[in-house]
Amino acid sequence: MSSSNDCKGGKKLIFACSGAADVGAISDQAARKLTCDGVGNIFCLVGVGGRVDSIMKITASADDILVLDGCPLNCAKNCLEQAGFVDFKHLLLNDIGLEKGQTPISDENINFVAQAGKDLLEGTV
Repeated sequence: MSSSNDCKGGKKLIFACSGAADVGAISDQAARKLTCDGVGNIFCLVGVGGRVDSIMKITASADDILVLDGCPLNCAKNCLEQAGFVDFKHLLLNDIGLEKGQTPISDENINFVAQAGKDLLEGTV
């Protein structure tokens, strides 16, 4: 996959769980794929958690936000909500049949999540 500098999105931001589990890796890779596909821009979730001023401002100015969570702990969603962001679209991989500890990290699963995220972000579901 190309480096993030080669992949440009718009004013749509994508925040992904990047946890240690299989579904965290899939969420992260799907967000990178969406960025490379021009659907939006992967952005720094830990910067929101750390309340980094410039990241908070860019997040607040986004036209749309997609949050990808690998498991029902909803870490990415909770991080954004605790920072005061509540207007976003949320995709929980468990809700689309991908379960923590039971989901191979494969191109098929990454593409499946990326398509589900794109559909949600673009309002086609």
